[in-house]
Amino acid sequence: MTTSLTQPEKDPTAPPPRVGAATTQAEATLGTSATPAGGSTALPAWCPPWAERLGDAYLSGTSCVFLLHGNVRDLVPVAAPSAPGGRDDVQGWGTVSDFLCREMFGRWDIVLAYDVGRGLRPLAGPDAGRLRVMAQWLTERLGNAATWPREPDAAIAAIDAILERNLIDPPEQRKRIAVVIDHAQFLVPDGEAGTRSGAARLVRMLGWATNPLLRRVNVAVVLLADAAADLHPQLAANPAVTAIDVPLPDAAERERFAVAAATAAGMSAGQVEGARRAAALGGGLTLESLRAVIAMSAREDTAADGAEFAARKKDLIERSCRGLVEFIQPRLTLDAVAGHAEAKNRLQADARAIKRGQFDVAPMGYLICGPVGTGKSFIAECYAGTVGIPCVVLKNFRSKYVGETEGNLEHALGVLRGLGPVVVVIDEADAALGNRQSDGDSGTSARVFSMIARQMGDTRYRGKIVWMLLTSRPDLLPIDLKRQGRAEVHIPLFYPHDQAEMDDMFAAMARKCHVTLAAGLPGPVNLELGLSGADIESVVLAARRRGLERAAEAGTVASGTISAEDLRAALDDFMPSAQGLEKEMQETAAVLECTEKRFLPQHWQEEMGRPGGRSRLQERLAAIRDVIGS
Repeated sequence: MTTSLTQPEKDPTAPPPRVGAATTQAEATLGTSATPAGGSTALPAWCPPWAERLGDAYLSGTSCVFLLHGNVRDLVPVAAPSAPGGRDDVQGWGTVSDFLCREMFGRWDIVLAYDVGRGLRPLAGPDAGRLRVMAQWLTERLGNAATWPREPDAAIAAIDAILERNLIDPPEQRKRIAVVIDHAQFLVPDGEAGTRSGAARLVRMLGWATNPLLRRVNVAVVLLADAAADLHPQLAANPAVTAIDVPLPDAAERERFAVAAATAAGMSAGQVEGARRAAALGGGLTLESLRAVIAMSAREDTAADGAEFAARKKDLIERSCRGLVEFIQPRLTLDAVAGHAEAKNRLQADARAIKRGQFDVAPMGYLICGPVGTGKSFIAECYAGTVGIPCVVLKNFRSKYVGETEGNLEHALGVLRGLGPVVVVIDEADAALGNRQSDGDSGTSARVFSMIARQMGDTRYRGKIVWMLLTSRPDLLPIDLKRQGRAEVHIPLFYPHDQAEMDDMFAAMARKCHVTLAAGLPGPVNLELGLSGADIESVVLAARRRGLERAAEAGTVASGTISAEDLRAALDDFMPSAQGLEKEMQETAAVLECTEKRFLPQHWQEEMGRPGGRSRLQERLAAIRDVIGS
C-alpha cells in the first residue's frame, strides 16, 4: 500500500486557504483514503505517529519545511512491495528516507534527496520506472547526472533553482516536489552562520520555510538530523519550520518487528516467542539494535531473551548513546542499607507503588543530600534494585564544541524516555546540571538546565523516569529543580547518630569487606567523632590488616574474624578528616532541604521545632559559607 500527501493545485498568487476549512477527497488525499474534513491525515495503522503529525502540518498549510530529529537512523515500517492494496497488516521495514519517498510522497512527481556524502539523487524506492522518469526530469534541469553538484553550496543553490522554476511554471507543468536533506546538521550547524557559505545555506532554507508561495503548491522539504540542537537555532526554532521528534520504538512496534525478523530468520516457534519476550524487555533499543540481537541469536541457535540478552542490551544502548549513559546492574536492595531507617521506609513504599503499576502516586524524583560519605550513591543503587528496574548513571555529556553538549543531552534524554521505567542517577548534581546563568559559555549551561528541567517536570513520565539527584551541596542546586513536581522528595542522609546505627554500620562494612566482627563488637564508639560510612570501612580494613600482620609474625593462619584488640587499636589510631566546618555546612544544608520531618534525627527535629530554629540554621549556613568562601 502506497500512501501520498497531495494538496490541491493552487495558483501561487491566490490568497491562502481559510484556516479550518474542510478538505475534500478531491482536494487532498493520502493514498487510497480520503483526508477527513478538517485536514487530518488517514494513514495505515502501522505508520509511525510522527508521520501523521507531518501529514497534518503539511495538509493544513502550517509549513512546507519539516525537521525530523531524534531516532532518524532507525528502521521504520514501509509497505511491502507484494502487499495487496487494502492490506494494512502487511509491511516491511526501511530507512526514514525510504518511508518518505515510498509512503508520504509515494505519488509525488519528484523526490530529490541530498546529503554531503552522496550529493543530489532522486528517490523512488523499488519503482524503477518512477526512478527513470525522475532522473530524466532532473537531467533536463541539472544536466548529466555525473555533473550534478555534490558540494553543499552548489547543491543547495541547485535545489533552490528547481523550486523557484517550479513556481513560475504554468500550473499544468508544475510538479509535486519533495526534497529530503539528510544529515542536515552538517549543512547549517550551530555556530557556523557567521561564515559566508554557512550564512548562504541558512538564508536559503529559511527562505523556503517562510515563502508563502511554496506553501501554496505541492512542495515539501524534509530535513533529517540526529538532534535538533545540532542545527543552527534560527532554523531549528523558526516557527515556520515544523520540528518533529522521532521517538524510539514502543513495545508494540518492537514486538511486530521482532516477530517478523525472527520468522524471516527461520527461527522455530519457541525462538520466535523468545524474540517476542526480548522485544518486551528491550525498552531503549532501536529496531536496528533489536535486529542485531535476533540475528545473533539465529546464528548461534539460542533464545533471543537468553542469559546474554541483558549484557547485549546494555552494550547496544551504551554504544548508541556514545558513552553518555552507563548502566548499573543493582545487586542489592534497600535491605542492605544500614541505618537511615525512615529514608528506607519512604523509598520502599514508593518502590512497592511502582511495582504495582501505581505510577500516579510515585514521585517524579528525589534529592538525596547529606555530607560526604553518607552513602548517597549506594542508597540510590539499592532503590533501583528494590524496584527491579534498570539504573542508569547520566555521565558527563558536556563538550567543548558549540552545540554538541545540547545534542548529547537531547540524545540521552530520548533514550531514557524509551527505556522507562528507569532510575536515572545524577551524581554531583549541583555541578552537572548547571543553572539559568550563562556563565560565559555561550548559554550552554542555561540551555542544559532548561532541557533537564523540562524533562524532569514532564508528568507523562511519572513513575517511568525516576530522577535521583545526589549532592552534598543541595543549596547550590537551582530551586527550579528542587520544587514539587520535579525532585520533589528531599531525603537527607546523616552520619550514625546513635549507638544502634553505629553497630549496624560496622556490621554492614564488615560484610562488605568479607570479614566478621567478634561478639560484642564494635562496642561503645564516640559519636562526636562524626564517623561516616567510608570512615568506618577504613577502620574495619585497618583492623583487618593488623590481624593479618600479627598472624604473619606468629607464623599462623590469619582468622577471618576481627578481634576486639585490633578494632580498638584501629579506632584509637584513626583521625577523622579535619574538614569539620565543611561537613557542618553540608549537614546543615541537608537539614534545611528536608521535606519530611521524620527523615531527621531526633536532635535535628528538636532544633527545627524551636521558634526561629530554621532561621538560625540559615544564618549559620550563610556564616560558614562566608568563612570558607563557598
